[in-house]
Formats: sequence, structure tokens, C-alpha cells
Amino acid sequence: MSVSPARPVLAVASECAPLVKTGGLADVVGALPQALAPQGWAIRTLIPGFPRVMAALKKPKVAMALPDLLGVPARVLAAQVAGLDLLILDAPALYEREGSPYLDAAGHDWSDNDLRFAALGKAAALIAAGGIPGWRPELLHLHDWQAGFTPVYQKLLGATQPSLMTIHNIAFHGLTGAHRLTALKLPDEAFTLDVAEFYGHLSALKAGLTGATAINTVSPTYAQELCTPEFGMGLEGLIRARAADMSGILNGIDTQTWDPTADPLIAPFATPIAKAANTRALRAEFGLAPAEGPLAVVVSRLSDQKGLDLLLTALPALVENGGQLAMLGSGDRRLENAWLAAAAAHPGKVAVRVGYDEALSHRIYAGADAVLVPSRFEPCGLTQMYGLRYGAVPVVARTGGLADTVIHANAAALAAGCATGIVHDPHSAEALAQALRQLCALWADRAVFRKIQKNAMKHPVGWEASAPVYAALYARLAALPQEPA
Repeated sequence: MSVSPARPVLAVASECAPLVKTGGLADVVGALPQALAPQGWAIRTLIPGFPRVMAALKKPKVAMALPDLLGVPARVLAAQVAGLDLLILDAPALYEREGSPYLDAAGHDWSDNDLRFAALGKAAALIAAGGIPGWRPELLHLHDWQAGFTPVYQKLLGATQPSLMTIHNIAFHGLTGAHRLTALKLPDEAFTLDVAEFYGHLSALKAGLTGATAINTVSPTYAQELCTPEFGMGLEGLIRARAADMSGILNGIDTQTWDPTADPLIAPFATPIAKAANTRALRAEFGLAPAEGPLAVVVSRLSDQKGLDLLLTALPALVENGGQLAMLGSGDRRLENAWLAAAAAHPGKVAVRVGYDEALSHRIYAGADAVLVPSRFEPCGLTQMYGLRYGAVPVVARTGGLADTVIHANAAALAAGCATGIVHDPHSAEALAQALRQLCALWADRAVFRKIQKNAMKHPVGWEASAPVYAALYARLAALPQEPA
């Protein structure tokens, strides 16, 4: 029996795990190639040549020379790294900067971020137009605003492949001034309501949403939420207008990297009771005293979007009922300082590490009894999936992918034996406080709590369900007639 050759796809993103990561976007971009390979799709991922990416390359090949890419010299390198087929946009003038991919040392956006990521889109369009001899993608998969200008450049270059624009978080638009059209080598018509104009600015995200053949986001509930003013961030009208081209496909996680039975970063376990060694180790690492209540954790970017200001208000409901909190995160300096103050006010009960450490995050999930995700909005969320996988019962707000992945422990779900966590109303510190009280009450009945943990650990969180949906969407888009640009 002959085997059909894999069909080529170009993914375009600013992050890709394990090379460069600031959040869940990187995990998804890094996981999709492996998830879709069995479905017959071969994804090459174009990412910027940030320092940590360039340091990981071993004997890359020059795939395309770009002596003048929006005014800077660049080249596209091809390399295999960590099982990924990568194309790296090597443009030192744009990307050879230490620290965050997006922020300077003071925590502000780089002033030329528009140019840095427009260049990524322009390079993608050049590849789509045949810039790499012997390889041409059937379609492009664009991730978030950093890839948003790609369809505009495709049209300019006559590259007619269909494109899919995935919204990972609509809150980030990639705004810049209309005066930047010349520097970005965009046509005047880009600054129109039908393309990229957004309240007097150019929006890279809007350019992707208007120009892509289809749009999707990372959970079914978030897809519905984006049609409303509360969640659409000014683009809800556009989302509604493109409803026929819009879908929500739930993210998954890499269940090989996140496997509590084989994780080399923890004491492996297969049952909730066997987590105990990790819990003791986590308490010791964070300086928390032995306790009778649950050990809850937060692994998050510290921002109001994540509801961590609400958690500050609700915190007494946890500690006064015997619970503890270990937090790992960074972000808003105001919240960092507020949480450090909360830790100082509750020694032995609350501990905070400012920063991010991937290995530590594994130890945290392995040792946690519960993981808290009180987001005001959450497109999908991977934190609760890591929690499910590691038997850390998710306590989550009823929004986006959180609502799609956690079964609330109400009376009916407990009676049916199918509960996997606790779901509370978003935007409310009192609702969160009540959820924390419920957590402590459930914890007190160890048999019930361990049943919830067992359910959580069995809950499917990989790509098995979503990969075929993506593959079918790819096939449908690739089958569309390619209109002249």
C-alpha cells in the first residue's frame, strides 16, 4: 500500500516551545507539528531568531537570503531542533536582544515591535511565494498579531495559498501608527476599515482577521465570547461578520512532556496518594509549614486578566480554613509587590517566587493539591490542563477554555462521580472566596477529594480530539480554489 506524502504547512509565530516561551502560545505552536503529523500534515514553523533560538541551532542551512527585508539584512535558516522542523528568521538588527521577546529591560514594548513582527510576516509571504527552492506550503497557519500582516504581504507578492489565523488572545492587537505604513512597506489601502485600521491605528491582529481565509480560536466557549463586547476587545463586530469562517478548537498539551508517571523532574506517581512525596518536597522548597488543609498553587503571568487581584481579596478564605498557597509568576510590578507583601503577612502559609522556571513548574503541579486559575477571561488556558494531568484539582473561573475543560463539583457531578474541579463565576472575589471554601471542605473528606483527583488525572488533555479537527480544517482550506491575488 502506498503512503501519501505529508502535505506541507507553514506555521508563523513569535514563540515555539521549548526554544522561546512566555506563555501558552509557545506550547501550542511547539505541539501542533507532532500532533498533526499522524494526520498527514508536515508543519514547518517560522520563528524569529531570538538569541536563545540561535544558540540552539546546530549547523543550520541558509534557505533564503533577504538582503533588504523592510530595510534590514536578514536570512531564513532551516534547522531541525527538538524534533521540530524550523525556519528561523535571522535578522540581528531586529532580534538580537536579550530578555523578553517583546519588552526592553524597563518592561516596555520595544519601540520597533511593529517592524520586528511585520518582517516576520513579510518573510512568511516571501516563502509562500516560492522563496525557498523545492518547498512551497499548501497553506499558512498564522498565530496571533505577530503574524497578522502576513496576508497583506501575501496579496502584494501574489502568493495565493489559503491561510488560517488563530487567535490565542484577542487582547493583544499589535497596534502601531498609520505613519508607519511606509516603513513597513504596506500599501495605503491597509489603513482602511476593511483591512487593518482600528480607531486611528494600524492593527496587525485585525489585518490577519480580515485577510486570512479562515479564523479560529483556542476553545469553543472563547469563540462564542469573542462575538460580545465584553470579550471582543473592539473586534466583536468583525468576528460576527466572519462567523461562517470562525471556529473554536480546544488546545491540548504535550502528554509526553507532562506525564506524572515518567516526569524526570519530579518523584513520579500514578495515583493521588502517591503524590505525597512531591507535596512534602514542595512545602520544603517554598518554606511552607506542614498543614491540615490543601496546598493550592498558582503558576501564572501576574496580571489583572488572570484575576490575581481578586485572589488577593479572597485569600483569607483559603488560609483561614487551613489552606496554603505557593505562587510562581511575574508580570505587573504592582501585583508582584502585593503578593510579596501577602507572603510576608502569612509566613508559613503563603509563599511567592517572582519569575518563571519551567522545571519548578513541574514540581509545583506534582506537589499541589489544587491549582487556582481565577481569570477574568481565558481563551483556553493550559495551567488547568497541567493541573488535571498531575492530580492538582483545578479551581477555575467559568470562562473560555476553563469552562470547556473542568467539570464542576456540584451535587449532581459528585453523585455521578464525574467531577474534576471547582468552577466559579468570574469577576467576583466573593465567588472565588466561596470556591476556596468549597475546596477546603472537599479536602476535608479525603475519599471524595481523591475521587476528584483520580477523575482529573484520567481526563483527556492531549491533542487526540483536536488534532483531527485541525486536520479537517486544513484539508478544507487547502481544497479551496486559489484566487488570483
